Amino acid sequence: MSDGPRGLLARMYGAAIFDSAVYEEVGADRGATGQATFVVVLASAAAASHDYGLGWLTMASSGLANLVQWLVWAGITYLVGDKLLGGTATWGQLLRTLGFARGPGILTVFVPFIGGIQIAVQVWVLVAGIVAIRQALGFGTVRAVLTAVIGMIPYWIYHTLFLH
Repeated sequence: MSDGPRGLLARMYGAAIFDSAVYEEVGADRGATGQATFVVVLASAAAASHDYGLGWLTMASSGLANLVQWLVWAGITYLVGDKLLGGTATWGQLLRTLGFARGPGILTVFVPFIGGIQIAVQVWVLVAGIVAIRQALGFGTVRAVLTAVIGMIPYWIYHTLFLH
């Protein structure tokens, strides 16, 4: 147990190794919203870096799309988990926990150099997201997975219609 809140790097590391206590901490810490946003910005910049050859405007729109995806995913997860499946969280708690769950996405900067890392990072972020959902909503793992699966349907529809 920690004597106080962890710093940004410790939180990022804890979230990346699926430490439930870190997700509980950032979910409860309203001041961690800025940190979660920073983590998402870093992961978005890493993903957008692949569009370097397409120009700065493409990179910027790709990065912005990743930020919007985070906001939409947190909102959908809130509606499904809290309103439909009876969890106990606020949108802000899900925003913070899911923001930290996106931290491993920073490693996508290595996609041009390490084959297969894109898939590995996506799976890593998905598993971290399920831990984030579980902790924020006060669920067991099965309901957290169910929340993620049900939430993916409107998320994919939104993603297909508006972000591609």
